[in-house]
Amino acid sequence: MPVEVTIVLIVAIIAFSRVFRDRHRAHGNDRGRDRFDGTQPGFPALPPATDPALEREVQELRKRLEVLERIATEDRKTRELSDQIERLR
Repeated sequence: MPVEVTIVLIVAIIAFSRVFRDRHRAHGNDRGRDRFDGTQPGFPALPPATDPALEREVQELRKRLEVLERIATEDRKTRELSDQIERLR
């Protein structure tokens, strides 16, 4: 297939898809911008950003993360110290 024909086909496909998308949106079917507010079928509403249960869960997860970070860095410091002692021997 000649290069010119390929380019024309690509341009035609892009133009057709844009026209189809614009017509689809004009009829109120804005699929590309679904809202997660419970009004779209199949999408439940998102909980409010100030949900106390979520805030508690986030705080618990942050505490766990701090503990894991502390364990990881303490272990690394211990290994570094052991390696330094071994190098000095």
